[in-house]
Amino acid sequence: MLALPALSLTACNTVDGAGRDVSSIGHNVSNGANATQGAIHNSVPQAATR
Repeated sequence: MLALPALSLTACNTVDGAGRDVSSIGHNVSNGANATQGAIHNSVPQAATR
């Protein structure tokens, strides 16, 4: 009888941990995209101004 609540708490912790993992992956993808965009922007020669 006591095993059911413990199992439920374990499942909540697992889902919570998975949510944090997915969030972390999303942040890493965003950071990588921003870094790539910055590198592309910095590699394009700027028009000469006189």
